[in-house]
Amino acid sequence: MVASSPEGRWTVHVPSGEELAIFDAAERYLAEGTPLVVLAGKEYGSGSSRDWAAKGPNLLGVRAAIAESYERIHRSNLLMMGILPLQFRDGETPESLGLTGRESFSIEGVENGEAREVTVRADATTFTARVRLDTPRERDYLRHGGILPYVLRRLLAS
Repeated sequence: MVASSPEGRWTVHVPSGEELAIFDAAERYLAEGTPLVVLAGKEYGSGSSRDWAAKGPNLLGVRAAIAESYERIHRSNLLMMGILPLQFRDGETPESLGLTGRESFSIEGVENGEAREVTVRADATTFTARVRLDTPRERDYLRHGGILPYVLRRLLAS
């Protein structure tokens, strides 16, 4: 999704080119089975209500975030919600890579949850991003789709 208004309420549904409210576009992407990726700058997630800053994107279908850097708690909240936190290499930004948010993304190399870096393909652009899963437990949470599925599976297994 690409925010086309300075207020950030609107975005473009990329396949159709139609401008929609972010919620409506997210519902359409969910119905189409299209997972979403957030592109972010420095200190992504700074500010108040950080737990909802991760819950909301999860409910909208976001499955990965690629940022220049993360606010510490927000990075943790993202992975607890099953959103893969990735970080651009030093000096790289969405702008320096020519990314607009209208690309189709694929993230390769994260399948087993052990990778420290992944290859991101965004149409004609390919780059390496750092996987920001900093502990073995964080990797477990993400492998299970977040902390809630992780805890539920452990409870059911015992």
